[in-house]
Amino acid sequence: MDSATVNDLGVIDITLIQLILAYVFVVILVILVKKQNISREKQIILATTRMTIQLVLVGYVLDFIFDNPHPLATVAIFLIMEGFAVHNIIGRMSASPGSAMKKVIGISMFAGTVSSLVFFLVAVIGLEPWYYPRYFIPIAGMLVGNSMTGISLGAEHLVSRIQEEPERVEQALMLGASPETATRKISNQSFYNAILPTINSMIGMGIIFLPGMMTGQILSGVSPLVAIRYQIAIMLGIMGSVTLTVFILVKLGVKTFFNRRKQLKIKN
Repeated sequence: MDSATVNDLGVIDITLIQLILAYVFVVILVILVKKQNISREKQIILATTRMTIQLVLVGYVLDFIFDNPHPLATVAIFLIMEGFAVHNIIGRMSASPGSAMKKVIGISMFAGTVSSLVFFLVAVIGLEPWYYPRYFIPIAGMLVGNSMTGISLGAEHLVSRIQEEPERVEQALMLGASPETATRKISNQSFYNAILPTINSMIGMGIIFLPGMMTGQILSGVSPLVAIRYQIAIMLGIMGSVTLTVFILVKLGVKTFFNRRKQLKIKN
């Protein structure tokens, strides 16, 4: 096999043949799954195919946008991210969230990520111009992606617990508790479940594993010390985005289960 080729930026180029070799891991997984009679071969192949096609298409799109930066194009990419994120959150939920909760999911996702992204780009890294896609899009993707995971966990717990245990909420209401007080335990647990993955990721970062953003910067030739500063900043930004989006979700989401007379609606 030919030795690795290093480009002018000090990055090792991956040839098409080398990339194809990476699919050996997929073949191994399919063989093991088939041998264990798990019957998920088609799902694995489909996921791999979708990932490949989506990333190739995104690569060409980003290559064009990076070479032709424009605020409308950057905002359009961001809105597409938001739309797919909300769609995935609602689609993953096992319990029906109802129309009111769907609106809350969209509002919390948009408000939380936009607020966090604007603060991060303006105050933390001072991006000029603000729509510069080489920074805006990757950072927005990390904030939206992690917030999507947080809201998925929070909304799932909130909706399922209230729908499965309405009698506990109603008992608290009959004793004079407000809707917020009656659902406080469920709300707090929903919030904790949502932020726990981010906390766990921060605990193991740097010792157990090197995060993707930092690894990518190091592989691209950036000094590890610079990469560390960026990674710390983006992780704090992710934590803020997840916290804000889930907080809005829980506060607004609880209200969708009650009518104007503060009575619990069994069917949302």
